[in-house]
Amino acid sequence: MNNSSIEKNLVLGLKNDNHNSFKSLFQLYSKPLFKFSVSYLKSKEAAEDVVQEVFTTVWNKRKELKINTSFKSYLFTIALNSIRKQFNKLSGLNEAKHEILLDFSENKSGFDDEDDYQILLEKLDKLIGSMPEKRRQVFIRKKLEEKSLKDIAQELNITTKTVEYHITESMKFLKTEFEKMQVKGLIFFSLFIAQDCFCESV
Repeated sequence: MNNSSIEKNLVLGLKNDNHNSFKSLFQLYSKPLFKFSVSYLKSKEAAEDVVQEVFTTVWNKRKELKINTSFKSYLFTIALNSIRKQFNKLSGLNEAKHEILLDFSENKSGFDDEDDYQILLEKLDKLIGSMPEKRRQVFIRKKLEEKSLKDIAQELNITTKTVEYHITESMKFLKTEFEKMQVKGLIFFSLFIAQDCFCESV
């Protein structure tokens, strides 16, 4: 029996309230989830909280699980959502930067534990700092402070079309720079975009 078949049988057991199946899935995925989470959060305690939340969600939603989609992708999607909540608690600014990095992910097949998320954040800060003054002001207000186009235009005494232009150009610039770095690894949200949701709702 291959790994996919074993996983499907365990998920089927979980749907039928089999605690041994749940325990087996926990043993199979808890360590990878922990490593993934701690690489983002830089905190063992926070990473443990993520793993606990993931498997609590899995148990509570066990009746809704689908058999013919990737259970691993489902787990990591829940983990990423939990990590994003942690970022919200720690810093709204870091959360906004986190979203920007996710947008520039080029990974389509997996992730590399050796990639340093903090280095990517520092690179993002440097790139933002290198933008022309007006463009940087617009970018920070829109992408990090999440202000409306109208409010930004009024604050900077420019038109909303000019705001849109600066946002478009700044995102093109960042995308190009991160492509040069061949960004991959832990920033892998795109891995899940094209996949069916494993559960009716996470």
